[in-house]
Amino acid sequence: MGTPESMTTPFLRAAGLITCLLLLMTLSGCASLQSELDPPKISLESFKSLPSETGAPRFEIKLRVANPNKQTLDIAGISYSIELLGKELISGVTNEVPVIEPYTEEVITLEAGLQLFQLLRLLASLGHTQADALDYRFLAKVDFNGFIPTQRIEEAGQITLQP
Repeated sequence: MGTPESMTTPFLRAAGLITCLLLLMTLSGCASLQSELDPPKISLESFKSLPSETGAPRFEIKLRVANPNKQTLDIAGISYSIELLGKELISGVTNEVPVIEPYTEEVITLEAGLQLFQLLRLLASLGHTQADALDYRFLAKVDFNGFIPTQRIEEAGQITLQP
């Protein structure tokens, strides 16, 4: 007959194995509860210059954010940037985002600053080329409250300079 120590070791191993299996099943069950989300649709509503007391240019950007999902989007914050010809000219962040109900849209007002050195580089490069259009890119990272994963949004295109 075995000693009490030798009898408890298999029991402890079995208990540890069962605990690990239960933990894995719980985690996989939580992962399956998270539904697939389509990223919010973001489009530019308006873009205007703001009066500046510091001399650094500031802009008000209004974005229309549409929720194409059946669940509410509770956005914790958005970071965003706008590039022209591969140079990031405008960037900003906000945490003042309203909750967006399912299948609705909201207009979000952002303030952004112009990066002067990047603007100077862009203007210098424009002096060397004859372009009929400028490539642009809008990038946004949308963080959510809760268990919804971060969404990254990118929109690119061209701004035509010729009428």
